[in-house]
Amino acid sequence: MKVTVVGAGNVGATVANVLAQKNFASEVVLVDIKESVAEGKAMDIMQTAHLLNFDTTVTGVTAKIGDEEGYAPTAGSDVVVVTSGMPRKPGMSREDLIGVNQKIVKSVVDQALKYSPDAIFIIISNPMDAMTFLTLKDSKLPRNRVIGQGGMLDSSRFRYFLSKALQKAGYPATPTDIDGMVIGGHSDKTMVPLTSVATYRGIPVKQLLTDEQLTEAVESTKVGGATLTKLLGTSAWYAPGAAAAAMVEAIALDAKKLIPCCVYLDGEYGEKDLCIGVPVLLGKDGVEKIVEYKLDGDEKAKFDESVQAARNTNAKLNVL
Repeated sequence: MKVTVVGAGNVGATVANVLAQKNFASEVVLVDIKESVAEGKAMDIMQTAHLLNFDTTVTGVTAKIGDEEGYAPTAGSDVVVVTSGMPRKPGMSREDLIGVNQKIVKSVVDQALKYSPDAIFIIISNPMDAMTFLTLKDSKLPRNRVIGQGGMLDSSRFRYFLSKALQKAGYPATPTDIDGMVIGGHSDKTMVPLTSVATYRGIPVKQLLTDEQLTEAVESTKVGGATLTKLLGTSAWYAPGAAAAAMVEAIALDAKKLIPCCVYLDGEYGEKDLCIGVPVLLGKDGVEKIVEYKLDGDEKAKFDESVQAARNTNAKLNVL
């Protein structure tokens, strides 16, 4: 398994670091446009190999936008993770980044495809749903090979906030005790945390928390990224990086793992011609199956609103 991570910023470097520690990939190539940054971070990661007992080789490469030869070291990658682009700053929405990031993502995907025509692409760059749609349309790749990372991260945040709510209610919960899923758009206003199927050690959380407590957990989840951006002054990176690495692992190990991801719908959930977060089975071929949950009335209405918001954002793209 060879993995390329484009963008050696906080998120990309975290993806590479987590992948190295998981130790299932033979090689991880970290690419960045800034001279020597990827090389330096790759060297730093490799100097933990003995300490953390992993055999994965991490290398760094500088490749400017439009420098196709710079991507030669990525040749033969099985998975390409795209994190490149401008991160959010306090007060910015993910949608505010569409103008600058669509040019960057398009260039990166085109360059990577030249050397890895069979790769599966995982898109992290924001606005993620629109960037996933752009990648699919521009590359003409089959839909199983273009996957947006949003639901995995948002679901992890949902589990965290549910665990905090349960702790306040007197239950000794940690995020690992919680099963919870978020679908819909990767946006502060459009994600849909599914309280109807969330459980604490098998017990529906609706039986343990009040409507007010559940609403607080849901709303905290939806603004989870913005909250961290305000605290940090930039986008979060530990959880986004780990979420992407977990998706790569499911593909590499052919795990057939159920993960909410942003994928292209062609009739599923009654929708067509857009990319949005839904539960999928991830395996060696990327998206191997889209799983259709039966949403309750409120969740279905919110999902429909999320779909319309995604379409509105897509309309701002320059898609062939």
